[in-house]
Amino acid sequence: MRFGSLEFAPSRWPTVITALLLAILLSLGFWQLDRAEQKQALLDQYDGDQAATAVQLEPHLKSFDGLQYQSAVATGSFDGEHQFLLDNRTHNTRVGYHVLTPFRLRHSHVAVLVNRGWIPLEGDRSYLPNPAVVAGQREIKGRIKLPVSATFMLADETPRVGWPYRIQAVELSRLEQELGYSLLPIVLLLDGDERDGFVREWRPVTFGPERNIGYAVQWFGLALTLFIIYVTVNTKKAK
Repeated sequence: MRFGSLEFAPSRWPTVITALLLAILLSLGFWQLDRAEQKQALLDQYDGDQAATAVQLEPHLKSFDGLQYQSAVATGSFDGEHQFLLDNRTHNTRVGYHVLTPFRLRHSHVAVLVNRGWIPLEGDRSYLPNPAVVAGQREIKGRIKLPVSATFMLADETPRVGWPYRIQAVELSRLEQELGYSLLPIVLLLDGDERDGFVREWRPVTFGPERNIGYAVQWFGLALTLFIIYVTVNTKKAK
């Protein structure tokens, strides 16, 4: 292929290899853009003003589809005698636990598992902290979090030998067996202004979509650079 005094004459295998690399780089760029869109949708959902439509948690509620991060209120009392410590949670590079305390809904044998926030790991792992919580009837506020269907665990769960119970994943059916009563199929993330809580940073993503957009620009930039190199190397003066 000639362009004036220049001739573009690539060979077969460099062309095939370049095409494959370009396809990989472009797919990575579009994947990062898709991740950025997903994160932005989560942030928009979380930051939306939902206070006026707060869900009243009741024992009979079974389905919470479409209510991820929806504001919710519950009336009842904490079961401070039966708490769970969700292991391997970090905050500012420090390792610790999320404190999960059942909140028994009034006039029922059903509870909602409340995440009261992060506490640091202090000293030996053989010591399990048991953070106190004020007893008595009250109303609490938080956001609905739907437990993920599958969670990566570093090891199998160990049998419970007492309370609190250290766990690696929120498997509600198994936790119900340990408690001896039913749980709503959600976790309630305790609002930051509620008492009896700890470090609570409930943003749904650690890094915003702008980081993924930056990665996408890098992948697209590499693809453009590769294309320019390919064209330059295979273009010579025509004889």
